[in-house]
Amino acid sequence: MDLNKDAYGWEVWDYQNKKEGFEIIHRGDNTYWISSGPKSYFSKYKDWPENLKKALKLAKGSILDVGCGAGRTCLYLQKKGHKVVGIDNSPLAVKTCKARGVKNVKIMGIEDIEKLKEKFDTILMLGNNFGLFGSYKKAKDLLKKMHTITSKEAVIIAESIDPYKTKDPLNLEYQKSNVKQGRMAGQLKLQVVYKKYIGNWFDYLIVSKKEMKDILKGTGWKIRAFINPTKWNKCYIAIIEKEKK
Repeated sequence: MDLNKDAYGWEVWDYQNKKEGFEIIHRGDNTYWISSGPKSYFSKYKDWPENLKKALKLAKGSILDVGCGAGRTCLYLQKKGHKVVGIDNSPLAVKTCKARGVKNVKIMGIEDIEKLKEKFDTILMLGNNFGLFGSYKKAKDLLKKMHTITSKEAVIIAESIDPYKTKDPLNLEYQKSNVKQGRMAGQLKLQVVYKKYIGNWFDYLIVSKKEMKDILKGTGWKIRAFINPTKWNKCYIAIIEKEKK
């Protein structure tokens, strides 16, 4: 990746080194907003929402953290004695992870996970990272890949936000436009902006629980349980397990 387009990477690298930074999200309908920003990517376990703490108790064995960002989850699980591999497509995010002490982290997008050549017992898609699947079809294809690189009793622990729990007219209008174009209502076209750095456009998929169940059909995975959002975390968390043959 061209580092001039690694807006996300620059924001976390600046926060790591200067303790300052911000994150602007630009949506395809020309809507902009400022996210909670890099501070949340560096937060300590004691400050994490209770539903996330509950979900992480189910992480086991060899763990793959997809979209590991600044490495907060990798670091926590390393200290717990797990073998953890973090991947992120941002070179500067990976550099930040290494600077913070993440032992095994690679520059890699979710599309290339089969190149890891090892089996995992847990796949993490936290921080709303079910969204990295991007689209309905891509999600199904990648879930099948995840099936092949995981052990028999493996779990996926993934966060998403129900796109329909909004009253914002801009969000409702965007969802309607998506459906007209043959996209899922919660399929967002986004880019990250930070200072002079403007990231590439990418698709980011947020889904309801019902939609997630539909996506899982035919992939070899099923929902074991949902952990509902809390006051401090709008994401629900899905515990996904392999179907029994």
